[in-house]
Amino acid sequence: MVDGGKLFVQLLRIVFGFIAAMLAAALFISWGYFQTTAPSDDPVAFAAMIWSSFVAASIFGGLSFIPAGIAIIIAEAFKWRSPLIHMGAGGLIAIGLWTLGGQMPDAELEYALRPGSNIAMAAGFIAGFVYWLFAGRKSGYWRIQPKAE
Repeated sequence: MVDGGKLFVQLLRIVFGFIAAMLAAALFISWGYFQTTAPSDDPVAFAAMIWSSFVAASIFGGLSFIPAGIAIIIAEAFKWRSPLIHMGAGGLIAIGLWTLGGQMPDAELEYALRPGSNIAMAAGFIAGFVYWLFAGRKSGYWRIQPKAE
């Protein structure tokens, strides 16, 4: 059985959690690229970091929408509420998308990861954790358990 009100609230959490997760991952990547910490250090670089985060978040969201949607459906169906599961799913999605890129520069390394793979996985872990904060810790709470008679 399903509680419609709780399902609606969870759907809102899922949407906002996904958006926040993409923004967090993009901010992590942009911060690493621009390496500025405060607007007073370099205001132009700080503004570029913030605005490039929005662009990167939209790209990340578009690329990861289908695999993240599948992971969210599975987590909701099985009531998986562990932060490690959500962080692991985020890391797997990120490294999966990262490996879909161009060819490796060195043909000798058949099974080597592309440069930057650890950064991509870290961004995925951050995205998974932020999603867990918003929606993952309440996965499947909208389902009503039948009362035993």
